Amino acid sequence: MSTAVLPPQTQARPTLRIEFRALMKLAIPIAIAQAGQSLMGLVDTLVMGHAGTSALAAAGLGNGLFFAVSSFGMGLMMGLDPLLSQAIGARNESRARALLWQGGWLALVAGVVLWLLLLGVPSLLPLAGVVEPELSQTRDYLIWRSPSLPLMLAYMTVRTYLTSTANIRPLIVSTLAANVVNLLTDLLLVFGGAGLPEWTGPLRLVPALGVKGAAIDSVLCTALQLGIVLYAVKRMPAPETKPSRKPVWADLSQAIRIGTPAGLHIAAEIGVFALAGVLAAGLGPASMAAHQIAIAFSSLTFTVAVGVGNAGSVRVGWAVGARDSAQARLSGFVAFGTGAAFMSLWALVFAVFPEPLAKLAGAPADVIPLAVPLLMVSAIFQVFDGVQGVGAGVLRGVGDTRFTFIANMVGHYVVGLPLTLLLGFKLGQGVVGIWWGLCMGLIVVAFALVWRFNRVSAGVLRPIES
Repeated sequence: MSTAVLPPQTQARPTLRIEFRALMKLAIPIAIAQAGQSLMGLVDTLVMGHAGTSALAAAGLGNGLFFAVSSFGMGLMMGLDPLLSQAIGARNESRARALLWQGGWLALVAGVVLWLLLLGVPSLLPLAGVVEPELSQTRDYLIWRSPSLPLMLAYMTVRTYLTSTANIRPLIVSTLAANVVNLLTDLLLVFGGAGLPEWTGPLRLVPALGVKGAAIDSVLCTALQLGIVLYAVKRMPAPETKPSRKPVWADLSQAIRIGTPAGLHIAAEIGVFALAGVLAAGLGPASMAAHQIAIAFSSLTFTVAVGVGNAGSVRVGWAVGARDSAQARLSGFVAFGTGAAFMSLWALVFAVFPEPLAKLAGAPADVIPLAVPLLMVSAIFQVFDGVQGVGAGVLRGVGDTRFTFIANMVGHYVVGLPLTLLLGFKLGQGVVGIWWGLCMGLIVVAFALVWRFNRVSAGVLRPIES
């Protein structure tokens, strides 16, 4: 039976080494689970790369737009992060389980609303210069992928609860299972079953669905993950006080108040990358395909920062819930240093092996000359991307999500986007110039979040009022 692992209550202040070990005990499983999520996206890219440049560009654009729209819902669910971790830090398990139910209601409503919104996105693509055949394929991808939105937000809610209780194993199991299903189902639905051996029976009748198949596969994998983590929660010991399963406006409004800035922050961050994808698509299929390859690898490496950031959020939240401000400050800065160190290693890999990575992604011959310099640029901002990812996590543990949103708006849209347009189009650097602009925006955000946590954690940190 799975059991929740509650934060230890120790009297002695942990050393840097002890804090690092405690952080990694959480961060490594979270990063593995997150890497599995990104690996599914990378597998989709590899599969679509073998389906042709047009299919790769359409699936890449569709995936970017999907996350641009769903990003607000993803951030909204993050409003539960500090509430859950601080409840566990205060040893209030009944409160944590009640918040899980409220998160389920929030995921359902937000997921359906965003689903309907996503269906209207394809009508805007011609305004951005996207033409056939990418236009029709992107439309198909979004229509078939959109039903996964409520499922994905519900999965995030349960994942947050399991992370806050340090019950990480179900996340890894669900991710491993989804990756196996993703690879097999992706190949089957994208290319069809006509080439399969006779013993596979009815699978040989499955038609080649192209980008539609990739979208349907994502829905199936999301449903599988949700089922596994819900089963894990069901097996956990029930709290002493039975929580209300009905919507409670006080809890919902509190989660919305914290989660709305987080949602806007995620939307701003993912939105600027999606906009960059649209701009790259306007430069032609080769530029869009190169952009998608760089995004896929960067998203995979970013899982390290996400793992450290989420672990830092939990440890900071535990400390705040226990009213230990000094421990919260230590946990936050150890997370910053750990994230920067690991992302520096990834930066080295990107800088030394850009062409092998591009070939590994199945880049066609006309895409490699564009993908290689993009991976070189990505190597430069790996460290800053990691720092801002960790910064968002540790500030979320405190309950400070508003500043992260402001920092992202200034960094990405006041600094990064103008430089993207200047370098990419005015100065004629194309998709490489677009990525340089994105890089500068990340640098501004990273410095801002470090400054903010240093200032906030220098004072007395109090739990969010319930």
